[in-house]
Amino acid sequence: MKKILFATSECVPFIKTGGLADVCGALPKEFSKEDWDVRVVMPLYSCIPEHFRNNFEYITNFYMGTGSYIPKKYVGIFRYVLDGITYYFIDNQEYFNCFQIYGNIRYDIEKFCFFDKAVLSILKAIDFRPDLIHCHDWETGFIPVYLKNEFSADSFYWNIKTVITIHNLQFQGVWDIQTMQGLTGFGKNLFTPDKLEFKKDANMLKGGLVYADYITTVSDSYANEIQTSEYGEGLEGLLSARHYDMQGIVNGIDYNIYNPATDPKIYVTYDAESFRQKKALNKVKLQQELGLAVDKKKYMIGLISRLTDQKGLDLINYMMDYIADDYTQFVIIGTGDIRYENMFRHYAWKYPDRISANICYSDDLAHKLYASADAFLMPSRFEPCGLTQLISYRYGTVPIVRETGGLKDTVLPFNEYENIGEGFSFRNYNADEMLATINYSKHIFFDRKRQWNQMVDRGMTMDYSWRASKEKYQNLYNYLLGY
Repeated sequence: MKKILFATSECVPFIKTGGLADVCGALPKEFSKEDWDVRVVMPLYSCIPEHFRNNFEYITNFYMGTGSYIPKKYVGIFRYVLDGITYYFIDNQEYFNCFQIYGNIRYDIEKFCFFDKAVLSILKAIDFRPDLIHCHDWETGFIPVYLKNEFSADSFYWNIKTVITIHNLQFQGVWDIQTMQGLTGFGKNLFTPDKLEFKKDANMLKGGLVYADYITTVSDSYANEIQTSEYGEGLEGLLSARHYDMQGIVNGIDYNIYNPATDPKIYVTYDAESFRQKKALNKVKLQQELGLAVDKKKYMIGLISRLTDQKGLDLINYMMDYIADDYTQFVIIGTGDIRYENMFRHYAWKYPDRISANICYSDDLAHKLYASADAFLMPSRFEPCGLTQLISYRYGTVPIVRETGGLKDTVLPFNEYENIGEGFSFRNYNADEMLATINYSKHIFFDRKRQWNQMVDRGMTMDYSWRASKEKYQNLYNYLLGY
């Protein structure tokens, strides 16, 4: 039995701010229980829903120090089993009593330094010695550092392998060296340019990238892009140096949750056989609910996103008056930077029958939009993987994307002469190019309906479930463990 421990700052269904939580919630369930014992460890946040928290089983507690700034802190351990997976929760009210799991970066760094050491410190208490610890993003970056340094004197920890997955390189956990020494207890010898030092500060993600046995990221193209100065966020040299120990593995989606044939959140269920008749019924119902002009022949474009610079929203701002023409509707769901929230509110005020700005995150509404929209727009500046385009395929909705990261890897652009491809894409980060691609998609939708429907057919038969990705992770774990 091979033992794997996922270490993460968030995990579905307990707490979620982004795709990281989906990965850590879905992937462990995919492994065969006969060969793999996969468990998950995360913080015990006070904002985890009560119906879960009330059922967590207390195991034990102890006190632990990390550095001179954190001399002695309470570490509680709780356990919960769901869908055959054992979850451990590290309890400390001072750090994890919160309404939101991320906020002040200095404070976030302190609590995740504490969490990283606690992950290793609880292993004897829970009687679980993993063969491999799979760390996710900067919040777990110091686990490999602690393992290879402070914990290396204890034979219990010898030969535990580590993998770190980069979900978004933009977030790294950077703070000044003196504070980081006080929070971690690491010696001065670790704060050098070949280890944790980064532009005269200290960098948690860099620690993980230096000390982990292997690095993964969430698509092949992103793995290549982050070795360049354009996308490398200052770490491109290190990532290039480690490129033999790095690969991209595209995320999957949960095919039980995202299934238009059984989805209880959509108005009318349908499948690949019936989408031609039934998908438009969802569109009409959503138009009614959102107060848009009710007309099943309108071209509906959806966008579900964090409203940030990364997502290419400035391109949409340039072109919205042209995108939302007499034949087109645009539905937005998301929250984020106030300027983008207000931008979409403005356009919804200006074109109330064509544009609906839902400045919120509603899972129910998101499912309805996937089932109702004809196309989904993702003009991202960069996109490590992206899940929206994969969910779109499942619902027979055609993605329109910029060719970057995971979007490039998962969307084959439509070619009308060979009648291949499942979506539309444009290469340069350019508003005119984006608009030309959107207009081309409208031409296919209105004037070549048969080809459009064949494109939807191809998208709906693609397999982006976790099954394919799980095989790659299994192969990687076996390789690192010498099987």
